[in-house]
Amino acid sequence: MATAKKAPAKKAAPAKKAAPAKKAAPAKKAAPAKKAAPAKKAAPAKKAAPAKKAAPAKKRTPNAAFMKAMTPSDALAAIIGKGPYPRTEVTKKVWDYIKKNKLQDSVNKRMINADAKLKEIFKKAQASMFEMTKMISAHLK
Repeated sequence: MATAKKAPAKKAAPAKKAAPAKKAAPAKKAAPAKKAAPAKKAAPAKKAAPAKKAAPAKKRTPNAAFMKAMTPSDALAAIIGKGPYPRTEVTKKVWDYIKKNKLQDSVNKRMINADAKLKEIFKKAQASMFEMTKMISAHLK
């Protein structure tokens, strides 16, 4: 008897779901353009979801160009030290120097105020953090 009572309850639940769908049908007739737009948005979202799942399956490999050891010029070696370093390490060491000597502009943190050593690399008194990498790459061989 208990199973007989559960079976009708399951049938009742789909009937409730079907009822709101019928109520929504007249609204769809009134605004067919609105229905078309969400349908188009829903399809690409479904395609994008599997792509995101596939991406984490691949392990990220470092770019060989960034990991290649490069020799800094004498001006840059005065800041980061002598020896061959990959580009990633050069950038880290320059940022360590900037933070240690408090060379970041207090108002605009994207700007770096050059001291005597950094002026040799930047060739100006102040440079943005985005220009910095271009200027540093000129001092790497």
